[in-house]
Amino acid sequence: MVPLVLGVDSSSDATAVELRDSDDGRVFGEGRAVHSGDGRGTEQDPSSWWQALVEARHDAGGALGVAAVAAVAENSGLVVLDADGKLVRPARLHHDPEAVSDARRLEELLGRFEWVAACGSVPHSGLPIAKLAWLRRTDPDAFARVAWVLQPHDWLTFRLSQRVVTDRGDASRTGYWSPRDEAWRPDLLALVDEARDWEASLPTVLGPGEPAGDREGVMIAPGTGEPMAIALGLGLVPGDAVIDTNGCVFGMRERPTEDASGVVAGFADATGRYLPLVESIDTTATTDGFSSVLGIDRTRFDQLVQSAPPGARGLTFVPASGDAAGSLHGIRGDVMPDEVARAAVEGVVCSLLDAIDALRSADVPVGGRLFLVGSGMRSHALRQVLADLAERPVGVPRGDRGVAGACVQAAAALYGRPPEEIAAAWNLHDVRVVDPNPRVDGEEIRAMWRAAPR
Repeated sequence: MVPLVLGVDSSSDATAVELRDSDDGRVFGEGRAVHSGDGRGTEQDPSSWWQALVEARHDAGGALGVAAVAAVAENSGLVVLDADGKLVRPARLHHDPEAVSDARRLEELLGRFEWVAACGSVPHSGLPIAKLAWLRRTDPDAFARVAWVLQPHDWLTFRLSQRVVTDRGDASRTGYWSPRDEAWRPDLLALVDEARDWEASLPTVLGPGEPAGDREGVMIAPGTGEPMAIALGLGLVPGDAVIDTNGCVFGMRERPTEDASGVVAGFADATGRYLPLVESIDTTATTDGFSSVLGIDRTRFDQLVQSAPPGARGLTFVPASGDAAGSLHGIRGDVMPDEVARAAVEGVVCSLLDAIDALRSADVPVGGRLFLVGSGMRSHALRQVLADLAERPVGVPRGDRGVAGACVQAAAALYGRPPEEIAAAWNLHDVRVVDPNPRVDGEEIRAMWRAAPR
């Protein structure tokens, strides 16, 4: 019997798992479990992630026959352990309003361009380095007890392997690892606390496919961040671009990205290449908000969008940066609900395509395949509007490509092969292709959107 691999994808509110044949990638089982607590809050108890992993694995049929496992996590966050490996406090996730001032102070201490050159990105309230500064400022006693500084996927891998390790993809999301040098930058952490020996607190960065160890004979892969896992699960190559409707847009290239504007974060991927990423609009949060205002469910909202004319008769929605809010322009006395729905989706899509343009401006190749992933990809209207306004085909994959990518990494650790080689052998190209409507002038609609007041 060919051994199975287990992929784990831990998001804000739930954990999904897949069991796949390690040889050809066929799916043998799937499971999902919801986390206890509020997935939208800035703090979570990591024990809820572990409990959900156990429940989701049971839902998928257990772990019999599993030879390797990899855990990935959506969030770039902060998990701090003491010298005994115990949690010092709950994990800190998401963009944290309480850490905004800390991120701003860090940026001012070094300067935007210097931060980009040092680690590929500029501090913001979602990065672990800003959360560490917040912790030192607000809870110095807890900060003093910190022995290990991890991210959510690192903690899951620690629970599986009892080793404090990470991979280059998630390391690049910390604000203190250099994609250019492939090394931790403790000098950046010295801006948080210059007296601490930071190198002693950081995980070992494993190479692509390098195992973290084993658990009762099961190989444990290093794990990675969710965008990096999605790239593996899609078999992404340089030139491809991915729009994740949960809030980010990314591509792939062979060398690091250092965008002086700070808009494009120059992350690494899980294969030895690089994953430049732009944080964009949470599509689902925005469309759900409009559904609520219109008093309809998602299905009816989708129908309204498809029934309205392209351009929504001049009605334009401009999302607010980093929020589900925004503003409507061109409102008339005879505006219909379907036009409001259409304007909402077109506004979100225009924001996403602006993120693609930002990648292009940072010299990231984006002329290859265009993929749509995330919870919003189930919307037929969103898929079509994206294809129409992008004026190019859009690939919509079947299944969760984050958990598929985790399976790829588990198989790579099991066989000692490069993850991209496993992804190519598994032929992960099961996508529905949505072609643009040639009668829709996507550039005209985008020009109207750009002209709307900000």
